[in-house]
Amino acid sequence: MTASAVRRRRSAFAAGLATIAMALGFAAIPAEAAPQARTDYVALGDSYAAGVGAAPYTDPTCDLSRKGYPVIADNLRNVELTANAACSGWKTFQVRDAALLKVTGDTDIVTVTAGGNDLESIAILMACVPAPESVECATAQGVAIAKLTDGSLATGLGEIVAAIKSKSPTAKVVFTGYPLLFDPAHPFAGVANPLAGVLNQVIAGVAGGTGSTYVNVAPAFTGHGIGSADPWINYNPANPLDSANFHPNGEGYRHGYFASLASQDAFVVTAP
Repeated sequence: MTASAVRRRRSAFAAGLATIAMALGFAAIPAEAAPQARTDYVALGDSYAAGVGAAPYTDPTCDLSRKGYPVIADNLRNVELTANAACSGWKTFQVRDAALLKVTGDTDIVTVTAGGNDLESIAILMACVPAPESVECATAQGVAIAKLTDGSLATGLGEIVAAIKSKSPTAKVVFTGYPLLFDPAHPFAGVANPLAGVLNQVIAGVAGGTGSTYVNVAPAFTGHGIGSADPWINYNPANPLDSANFHPNGEGYRHGYFASLASQDAFVVTAP
């Protein structure tokens, strides 16, 4: 056999091996995808951030629930909830102080649900739902309207952002609003829902003015207010002092709050 014939046979053999390798998937094996970078997440806020209304609670002081939207977000593959600094009853100054303690230079995303307690919103509901014509109801509404219009609520929300940025200048800050609690057919809807709407406008305004993100959760709760056929808001008229009253249930936190945040990429960090 001539040398050229040997070379031709070797070339044919090599080509055959290459064909077999390609058929078996050995050729051009793709590199494994790089793992997603971990997103360090801090949750700040009041009872709506803590998960009040969706018992059981893991913290008897702040009523933190595993059904709250921060814990649901922690189940995302690339998100790690490094601090769940939410607590029932907290006002904006307490949320601000928590930001100074819990946000670090490694924090990538911070969600904030706050402002309702500054208006004493639960006091309004407790006074007005059973007795909408009472003096107590009118007084409570007056306090809330003053806070909404005198700039103090906006100032408090702005201080939260400043506290976050002082600890993590590049952190993405995401404000959530509040749901409209009552089905439109409910007798108290005409009072409570507009107040919640104005509260949401103030929060959205602060978010826009500070370069933060605002997530409106109200649309997700449409058809699920108190008095609807499928409420995602708790209300037990037999026990008006129940702390779960006027707060979302587990469905509300998952399909109302978390779904709204996820649909607007709240837990996604984009490169600068």
